[in-house]
Parts: sequence; C-alpha cells; structure tokens
Amino acid sequence: MTKHQKRLSVPKSWPVERKTEVFTVKADAGPHGEEGVPLVVLLRDVLGYVDSAKEARYALSEDSIIVNGEPINDEQRPIGIFDILAFPGRGEFYRVFPDEGGRLALTEIDEESADSRLGKIDGKQQVPGGDTQLTLHDGTTVLVDDEFSAKDSVIVDNEDKSIVAHFPYEEGALVTAIRGNHGGKIGEVESIDVTPGSGSNTVTVSTDDGAFETVEEYVVVIDENFTGEDSDAESEERQAASDGGDDE
Repeated sequence: MTKHQKRLSVPKSWPVERKTEVFTVKADAGPHGEEGVPLVVLLRDVLGYVDSAKEARYALSEDSIIVNGEPINDEQRPIGIFDILAFPGRGEFYRVFPDEGGRLALTEIDEESADSRLGKIDGKQQVPGGDTQLTLHDGTTVLVDDEFSAKDSVIVDNEDKSIVAHFPYEEGALVTAIRGNHGGKIGEVESIDVTPGSGSNTVTVSTDDGAFETVEEYVVVIDENFTGEDSDAESEERQAASDGGDDE
C-alpha cells in the first residue's frame, strides 16, 4: 500500500499547501479517521522542527514527542482535533484546534493544560456488567456513570483516562465550530432546531460579531480555557471534579 497521498485530495482540515507539490504523507490507521493528519506533517509543515520523515523518525525514537500523554514512535500517526502535543525537552505544549476556515492549527498552551484533553461524546452504550461506555470523537472509550449524553463534551485526564469535567450540550453552552464555513468560530448556543426525519439538526450560535447557523455535527462544547478567559467558577468545578469525582 502506498505511503503517499495526493495533496489536492486531502481533507480541507489538513494544514498543507495543495499546489506546491503533488504528494504528501498518508496517515496510518488510527484515531480521527480520514480527518487525522500524519504527525510528520505537523512537525515538518507547521512547526518546522524536521525537514523529512527520516528526521521525524529519529526524533520519535528519542521519546521526545508526547501525544495525549503517551510517547509516539510512528511519524504517520494520525493527529486530530483537540489532541495534545507535548515537547518536554523544549518546554512546549500545543492543543490541536481549528483556525478560521476549519483548518487544523496548533494553539500553544501551558504544561498544566497539557495534562488533559477535551472529547466530544459521539456514542453511549451499555456494556456487559452494567457499566456505561462513552465513545469520543477520536475513538477513545471511557467507562462512566449514566449522567452523560451524546453531544456533550468531557475533559479526560491523559494519565489515568478519568473524566475530570463535563460540559452538557444545551442552549447557552460555549461551543466552537470545527468544520464548515464557520470553522474556528467560538460562541454560545442560541438555539437548537430539531429537524424531523433523518436530516441534521441546526444550531444558531451567537458570537461577539453576530450569529451564525450550522449543522449540529459541526459544533463541539468547549470550556473557557479555549478562549483564554477561564473563569474562577469553572476552574473550581474542574478542581472539585478531579479531587472528589466518582471513581470509574
């Protein structure tokens, strides 16, 4: 199987130039499906830390690159929305977040914020033993109690995979659009319009610059950390959840 991908056919979210060369690297199977960007693309084309896949493999062999709390040794490992990239030797930490237009970009964060990541709940089901299992947007599964619903968001600790905060999907929730014409915009859910039948529900989101409408699948509930305006109340909520939350 070829290890190359034509640039013109990559997903719009990939942060690559499409007309400079014919091919780019193809992502391996893994999290995020077709939307996942090979790690080497971020290291080479976005950060400029390596010039080739060979250099990327060398850096990875030194366990110098951490993704979601785990050392990575595959330069084609798919990286996607809300993943955490850490470079401990450099003291640099990044969250994958959409910029305007929905292309994936790296937002610099502090070391403490790199200890956990956000996940959107894509599915919820009962598993043998009576536990409830959540499936997140990147394929991660987590066992929880029954208070969570599909389309909610959770903060997952990268070390023990526990949930340290929960953000319901509802009117008034802070969200970001991750795809579509409004990708990268942040605002509050003004209304959720349920579409009869199999069509997608639509969401109206109010922002500082007005409002926009998009399909429900394109929005993800986030917390104030993503705007750089974290409130004391939400900081206390996350701390309380971390210190006294239910064991899974």
